[in-house]
Amino acid sequence: QVQLVESGGGLVQAGGSLRLACAASGRTFSRYAMGWFRQAPGKEREFVAAITWSGVSTLYADSVKGRFTISRDSAKNTLSLQMNKLKPEDTAVYHCAAASSGLATATMEAYSDWGQGTQVTVSS
Repeated sequence: QVQLVESGGGLVQAGGSLRLACAASGRTFSRYAMGWFRQAPGKEREFVAAITWSGVSTLYADSVKGRFTISRDSAKNTLSLQMNKLKPEDTAVYHCAAASSGLATATMEAYSDWGQGTQVTVSS
């Protein structure tokens, strides 16, 4: 099991940037694939980005491709999401999640451990 705590959310103007962080506890963090998901008010939770256990491969939703970058530092047990060129439609609570398969996937059911989330608000 992995415990996850997100940070770095906030209020930013459209076109701005934010960097989210996810601190993980647990000795097996390096074996897990990690993902970011988001949930806007009144909408279902959706996939944003994922990274394999090795950090070699990444996967992005079409809506964020070219603007967001996911990365991990397994030595520090941290996951990051660099978000550039933010849009009002990026406003949501962002959650990090861990998948024991080690494979980057957009499938929510593959992730067994979730953080509480951090709020990102993009003003127009």
